[in-house]
Amino acid sequence: MSARRVHVPSLLGAPGIPRAETPRRRFLFAVPPLTGHVNPTVAVAAELVRRGHTVAWTGHRATLEPLLRPGSRIFSAMDGELAARLPAIGESRRSLRGLAAFRHLWDEFVVPLGHAMMPGVETALDRFRPDVVIGDQLVLAAPVAARLRGLPWATSATTSAEFTRPLAGMPKVEEWVRERIGDFQLDHGIDDLIDLRFSDHLVLVFSTGALVGDTSFFPGHFAFVGPALGRPAGGAFPWEWLDGRPAVLVSLGTLNGSSGDRFYRVALDAVRGMDVQAVVVAPPGMLADPPPNVLVRPHVPQLRLLERLSAVVCHGGHNTVCESLSHGLPLVVAPIRDDQPVIARQVENAGAGICVRFSRVRPDELRAALGTVLADGPHRAAAGRVRDSFAAAGGAAEAADRLEKLA
Repeated sequence: MSARRVHVPSLLGAPGIPRAETPRRRFLFAVPPLTGHVNPTVAVAAELVRRGHTVAWTGHRATLEPLLRPGSRIFSAMDGELAARLPAIGESRRSLRGLAAFRHLWDEFVVPLGHAMMPGVETALDRFRPDVVIGDQLVLAAPVAARLRGLPWATSATTSAEFTRPLAGMPKVEEWVRERIGDFQLDHGIDDLIDLRFSDHLVLVFSTGALVGDTSFFPGHFAFVGPALGRPAGGAFPWEWLDGRPAVLVSLGTLNGSSGDRFYRVALDAVRGMDVQAVVVAPPGMLADPPPNVLVRPHVPQLRLLERLSAVVCHGGHNTVCESLSHGLPLVVAPIRDDQPVIARQVENAGAGICVRFSRVRPDELRAALGTVLADGPHRAAAGRVRDSFAAAGGAAEAADRLEKLA
């Protein structure tokens, strides 16, 4: 005999029976001075606040204030010397590629950032007294400080690149990274040398297996929750400019725009004469004479704009890729550095887009790739499968559920 489902009406909320409430907790987010790493956590924090919890932030105040709601509680965690060097660090990275960029990331940013943030993070823990710490995977200070105080902590993995072991073919580079992490932990009193970037309590990955690939071998505390959407609006937009033709976004993200002069001009030549409209996000004055079917803006309300688009051309930044795929949009990806080549391969392996070479792509090549993802069914169908996976994963609500259980 097959099992029968029996419906049992819930008594929660019935007259005279109070609804059980989740105890109110305090959550501290520790984030680096990188917009793309802050944005996904904003939606998670908003969901926690909606549920009655208290949220605070620790990091670089000048980066955080424009990205958070007015009145958000921020504990500064950055020494003045590193804060003053951040523009120069970013500028020096723009000319680097491959392993040179990777080494620069760790030696000039991640490790110094960990040391610079450690006193401020410890002060935030002592003053805010959180029940749970959520540390970005680049903020080494957060898990170290939490462990030293015996606090539960979660990893906020705002890029999925490291979950595919991109350095597996370069064991010496993997060992080099482990040594950097181990040295940092030893400097601050932790001598068992496990990789504290990935919490053994909870790892929030803002992607799913539809993009990352097989996730079945990850332990249960790795939560693939999909994108947590909710970045700031990004400014006004002349919506009347969109005339019903297929529209595409061309963006190199918040850090790479100033180094994209050649790529932007190739993109303009690629769409010139195509029966499309292109919205190009580029620094003011960089593209002085765009063709009539191109609109150049320094900022756009990206999430709202994606609802009106047919495809996206981008650098492979995790946020832009996931936001685009959340709308079922196929991509043309031109990765530059860091995790972007890995994310680009994920897009291609998922069938949701085409990769081109950032520094060598020609207008005809970019035009052909864009025409392909606009015209054919397979890339759009694959993007739709990723979109459905993201929606099912739960996003910010699922991340908040997991954090409540950890608390």
